Amino acid sequence: MDRRAPFARWYGAGPLHLLALLASFALAGFAVQRLVAVRPLAVVLWFVGAAVAHDLVLLPLYSLADLSVRSVLRHRPVPTPTVAWINHLRVPAFLSGLLLLVWFPLILGLSEPYEGATGLSEGVYLGRWLAITGVLFGASAVALAFKLRRARRGRAR
Repeated sequence: MDRRAPFARWYGAGPLHLLALLASFALAGFAVQRLVAVRPLAVVLWFVGAAVAHDLVLLPLYSLADLSVRSVLRHRPVPTPTVAWINHLRVPAFLSGLLLLVWFPLILGLSEPYEGATGLSEGVYLGRWLAITGVLFGASAVALAFKLRRARRGRAR
């Protein structure tokens, strides 16, 4: 008999999961408390701006990109893979887009003189972002290839 069964019925997961969740909430609460104590208006504006930018700009953009990829690949005569392939495009595209969103002033060379603070010129960031994007999509393609291979072997047996 599972010792955590009564707890799992009440919470839905094990006690270690609850402990990790409470610790992450405590850490996030501490960070928010420190930020709000220093610049409360800036924090509120940042959260409202992030929510508006996500809901009005980013969500329609990546929804349109997802629908476009699905519609283009749906009309192909080749049968679609038996494994879920779309996440192998979504995840690296999301991570690459997130990196671009965070570092776009440096990637596009739009920031103030940056070399004095880090010792790096702005010219390295575009190449590194493209390299990281290539590695992300390459690793995702390899993972999809392994899944397809495993699915074919399972069908052959």
